[in-house]
Amino acid sequence: MNRALITGITGFAGSYLAEHLLSTKKYSVSGTYLLEESLKNVNTIKSRLNLVKVNLSNEKNVFDIIREVSPSVIFHLAALTSPAESFKNPTETLTNNISLQINLMEAVKKNNLLNTRILLVSSGEIYGIVKKEDLPIDEETPLMPTNPYSVSKIAQDFLGLTYFLSYNLKIIRVRPFNHIGPRQSPQFVVSSFAKQIAEIEKEKRKPILQVGNLEAKRDFTDVRDMVRAYATVIEKGKIGDVYNIGSGTSYKISDILNKLVSMSSAKIKIEKEEGLFRPSDNPQLICDATKFDKLTGWKPEISIEETLKDTLDYWRNII
Repeated sequence: MNRALITGITGFAGSYLAEHLLSTKKYSVSGTYLLEESLKNVNTIKSRLNLVKVNLSNEKNVFDIIREVSPSVIFHLAALTSPAESFKNPTETLTNNISLQINLMEAVKKNNLLNTRILLVSSGEIYGIVKKEDLPIDEETPLMPTNPYSVSKIAQDFLGLTYFLSYNLKIIRVRPFNHIGPRQSPQFVVSSFAKQIAEIEKEKRKPILQVGNLEAKRDFTDVRDMVRAYATVIEKGKIGDVYNIGSGTSYKISDILNKLVSMSSAKIKIEKEEGLFRPSDNPQLICDATKFDKLTGWKPEISIEETLKDTLDYWRNII
């Protein structure tokens, strides 16, 4: 049985990835986490996991975990993930995301785990402001980052390439576009809308939904489809290569908002909140996943309507 290590296992994508890997019955699953409150995301599978509470910014801790688990595959998901928050804390975002990955790759190298396959998760955000003639976005599209988060992800992406070229680590890189669904932090737009609607329904807030930029267009994929892609690419991906992952469909944020509001019987007023606007924003991101599709045959299976309903119901059960 393969030994999988997921950094950030109790997070949004990490928890779903753990569930998926266990369902295949091909992996024993270990994972790192930082905050006790995040354990709720893995409650149903906790007894089947080897969980390690650790701060990955500590180089020795990371070395010890890699030595102890000796993983055959690593999914590196631990990171600060909010583009909006990265404007408020740029130094923390860059320092955290880059140092965690360096510690991980150095630990693999120093433990001489040269056959361990490593998935490094970059982001579709790295493409930033894309010219209309360059849409949809393939792996050759120029990088025009618009926030510190995306700069940190470019660094992670190219550090992965460097460790492949310099040390022959078996690294595969992916650039996932926006993924959404239950368990996502309300720092992100779809989860924020859903949480506010649930609070309005329970009369825990006034019937006013606060929004930022509704004109941006994003390529949304259900997180449960995205983690299937991660599990597929760790097996079938070419070492050293990079793959865009997304649905290939772009939705205006206003359309997503309208779909969510239509799922509620509450009378809701929409109000723009200046504090929710970013200093700069990408007008449209739409993924060209042709390269990944040709390699694996992966396609999203969950409709946007199902994802939005599940996200709204998730918050309804919590609020």
